[in-house]
Amino acid sequence: MSKGDFVSDLKEIRKRAREHIQKGAVTADYRANRGVVIKILNEALATEIVCVLRYKRHFYMAQGIDAANATEEFAQHAVDEQSHADQIALRITQLGGEPNFSPVGLVDRSHSEYVEGTGLSEMIQEDLVAERIAIDSYSEMIRYVGEDDVTTRIMLEKILAVEEEHANDMANLLKKMNPGPIKANDTTN
Repeated sequence: MSKGDFVSDLKEIRKRAREHIQKGAVTADYRANRGVVIKILNEALATEIVCVLRYKRHFYMAQGIDAANATEEFAQHAVDEQSHADQIALRITQLGGEPNFSPVGLVDRSHSEYVEGTGLSEMIQEDLVAERIAIDSYSEMIRYVGEDDVTTRIMLEKILAVEEEHANDMANLLKKMNPGPIKANDTTN
């Protein structure tokens, strides 16, 4: 058979589909380490929840002449991050895991920090830092799952694209407010 031909043993596929049906979407062809994938997805879930909370706070606390544009972005980003959390929680359950929504240890499970910010510029900067963390984290997750869990990889790639857009939005807002070079707040000691 040449590579251009596609012939599948439907009888075998049907037989395998009936085996272990309690595993739902996880078939014998699933190659990733489910436990590890569920763990990293729960970390991503915590990250998204922390981002929702931070964006919501920034939405309500933003003040000043530049607040109108920023609050619009904060509100939309909170909605996007909640959508990401929902997608991730659904995927965890599809893999036979349990999404961890517990507030206990939420910030510890999250890749990003919850930094409130004291002014609009600092809020935007902290959101940009969090988006950059998300970009790096999702990129690593995508490399980890690779071809072993294509469905999770595709979901993560779509989320990554939105996180990159969010980072660009925050960088543009920061440039409008502070036309000079961006100075990072060092939160490490």
